[in-house]
Amino acid sequence: QVQLVESGGGLVQAGGSLRLSCAASRSFRSIDAMGWYLQAPGKQRELVAAFTRDGTTNYADFVKGRFTISRDTAKNTVYLQMNSLKPEDTAVYYCNIRGVRVLGLAPSDYWGQGTQVTVSS
Repeated sequence: QVQLVESGGGLVQAGGSLRLSCAASRSFRSIDAMGWYLQAPGKQRELVAAFTRDGTTNYADFVKGRFTISRDTAKNTVYLQMNSLKPEDTAVYYCNIRGVRVLGLAPSDYWGQGTQVTVSS
């Protein structure tokens, strides 16, 4: 089994910064997508930022210019640098990898346990 271990969440004042990290415990044969989602109380989980299979990045409109996703493929790790944080960014942030662990199988989604980000006004 693959575990995605997240770190870096916490409490920060509006305008501050946080950096989230997510490390996969095992490597993948191929990765279709690698990124971050958030889920605010009472709302559905939604995409924040992600790498696609060809390495391009997608960002939600509400984080463009403030958040930056990066990765270290050798370490199976993805990062999310969050700057100029706003109270409305408060949510649980989840790491996601959609990939293939065993040759011949279809891609599967793997999720981290979630890390709380709270931005105070």
